[in-house]
Amino acid sequence: MLKIDEKMPEFCLPNQDDVEICSRDLKGKWMVLYFYPKDNTPGCTTEACEFTQALPDFSDLDAIILGVSADSTKKHRNFIEKKDLGITLLSDEDTSMMQKFGVWQLKKNYGKEYMGIVRSTYIINPEGIVKAVFENVRVKDHVAKVKEELKALQG
Repeated sequence: MLKIDEKMPEFCLPNQDDVEICSRDLKGKWMVLYFYPKDNTPGCTTEACEFTQALPDFSDLDAIILGVSADSTKKHRNFIEKKDLGITLLSDEDTSMMQKFGVWQLKKNYGKEYMGIVRSTYIINPEGIVKAVFENVRVKDHVAKVKEELKALQG
């Protein structure tokens, strides 16, 4: 996983509307980049809905929120429409960005090993430097913790 004070890897991925979003175009803004396993699953839905509800607070802090999973842009569109989400979701179907950020890892479940996304959140400063890392995120109260950390980093 990336560490605090490391430079964020460059990326370009399609969002839910098949528009390419590149890290170079986001410089100058704070970024909350959260990686999650799968659209329309209970924990991921809660996290996306809470980030959507908190969107005005993050906007006030001059921060954008980007969710990233390996789901297709079509699945992202469905998820956004179904749950009335206001955040941008990026599609990393080949997991290249997740690998660069170190969140695509070997996981174990019921004795089976497989590669998957470790739910993680990064706060990136306007210069593209990692300023906070949340690993193995528990969804409950996560958005509030991210918001508080962002305020502390800016203050």
